[in-house]
Amino acid sequence: MTKAHILVTRALPGRVLDPLTGLGEVTVSPHDRPMTPDELHAALAGADAVIATLNDRIDEAALAAAGPGLRIVANTATGYDNLDVPAIAAHGAVATNTPGVLVDATADLAMALLLDVTRRVSEGDRLIRSGTSWAWDIGFMLGAGLQGRRLGVVGMGAIGQAVAARAVAFGMEVVHHSRRGPAVVGPSTRLELDELLATSDVVSLHCPLTPQTRHLIDAAALRAMKPGAFLVNTARGPVVDEAALVEALRSGEIAGAALDVYEDEPRVHPGLLDLDRVVLAPHLGSATTETRTRMAELAVENVVAVLSGHDPRTPIPV
Repeated sequence: MTKAHILVTRALPGRVLDPLTGLGEVTVSPHDRPMTPDELHAALAGADAVIATLNDRIDEAALAAAGPGLRIVANTATGYDNLDVPAIAAHGAVATNTPGVLVDATADLAMALLLDVTRRVSEGDRLIRSGTSWAWDIGFMLGAGLQGRRLGVVGMGAIGQAVAARAVAFGMEVVHHSRRGPAVVGPSTRLELDELLATSDVVSLHCPLTPQTRHLIDAAALRAMKPGAFLVNTARGPVVDEAALVEALRSGEIAGAALDVYEDEPRVHPGLLDLDRVVLAPHLGSATTETRTRMAELAVENVVAVLSGHDPRTPIPV
């Protein structure tokens, strides 16, 4: 029987690829960066399976480059806006992702960003590193406390719920906006988006990127937020209109923002770099050793299942 050709678009941690060795030839990209579309298409030729990351666009052109033998696209991420899932299904392949395993890591990071921007931690770090003279004073670098403040969670899935639980532990009231699900989730009550924006002291984004959520937080949404409010985004960059965010921060429409994701990663809008009340992280939401390893393991488990004639563990619905 012909051995399968398995493409891995980025090096994965440890020995997670070992279960694939009996199934076929495993090709790991030699690059320490995302492949260009041309490189990806060339590497896909004749592939039976591909373990992709969120940097890899698997669309009709990529599927055509792979050829008819492609059986599975295993995305090493929970989000899958980089995949054309209907096109993958029409090609006769299955798409999978890695849901669940990064909930706690991403929720922890969201809370870290929330605390950082409201208490001005990174801003203070920059001040000290700059060598600027400073001294304690009763009014020096005052931030915003969380106790009794309202957190508005946009997208009350598993990560949103985990953030809500953490926020309650800090003494915050939690409300949320979700397109579906019960009106009450844990400690949180669902509000319409305009009411959530108008009444929340911190807005934290946890919705997937879809045509409906692209630029969900635009100039109008930012104007609707409280003047002293903060925005946290650990979802997907294009959920926020970065140019509008820069203007809202410059004008004082909102007090600050903390971002882990960007519209055109790895590029960051240059206007964000000049603003003190902005915290910027390089897509660290799932970046713990344990979480990234488990994500890779789950992607491999999906490939093993499909190439062995079984159903994948975590298929993406079409």
